[in-house]
Amino acid sequence: MMMLITYDVDFTDKSGASRLRKVAKICTNYGVRVQNSVFEMFIDPAQLVAIKSEFSKVIDPTKDSVRFYNLGNNGEHRVEYMGIDDSIHQRDTLIL
Repeated sequence: MMMLITYDVDFTDKSGASRLRKVAKICTNYGVRVQNSVFEMFIDPAQLVAIKSEFSKVIDPTKDSVRFYNLGNNGEHRVEYMGIDDSIHQRDTLIL
């Protein structure tokens, strides 16, 4: 399934910057950054459980928020954009 994950981490205190980096790292482990705090990922239900578990160990639930948008198995057909689309689509073949 395609998931869109967004986050807002309060980094006004010293620990916030560390949490922000950790949240971004979790997201990059599973998906592709499409905007500063927005990631697209193709994951299965078990991976979603794992991601939520990782977030729960990192975020401060009194200051931070993470949102999960389930776009389904054909989610890439539901995404529209305007302007430059410089993202890497996960289902494309990548040659490194």
